[in-house]
Amino acid sequence: QVQLVESGGGLVQAGASLRLSCAASGRTFNNYAMAWFRQAPGKEREFVAAASGSDGPTYYADSVKGRFTISRDNAKNTVYLQMDSLKPEDTAVYYCSAGQFVRVVMTARGDYWGQGTQVTVSS
Repeated sequence: QVQLVESGGGLVQAGASLRLSCAASGRTFNNYAMAWFRQAPGKEREFVAAASGSDGPTYYADSVKGRFTISRDNAKNTVYLQMDSLKPEDTAVYYCSAGQFVRVVMTARGDYWGQGTQVTVSS
C-alpha cells in the first residue's frame, strides 16, 4: 500500500512559479512510476507530467512542456512538479498518482492517488 500526500499549492499571479511536492509512503517508491494530473472546475482530470522509475524518462502534456518539470528524489520518497511561467489556465486541483508502469499511470489508471492540492493563478 502506498499513500500519497501533495503539498505546495497556493495562490500566485500569472508569470510566477510554484513547486508542488508529493510525498509517498512505502519502501519501494523508486520502483513506482509517478504522475501529476490536474482538474479544473467543470473539466475532466487531465494528464500533466509523468516520470518513470529510477532514472527513467519523463513525459509532459503539450500544454505544460517547457514550463513544468517533474523530478523525483527517491531518497526522500518524493516527486516534485516545478511550475514556472504560470498562466491563469493552469488553475486547478493538482493530484499525484503512482503505479507500476508509466504508460498506465499516464492514462489515469494509477494504483494510488493523493488528495490533491489547489493551485490558483490570477491574471
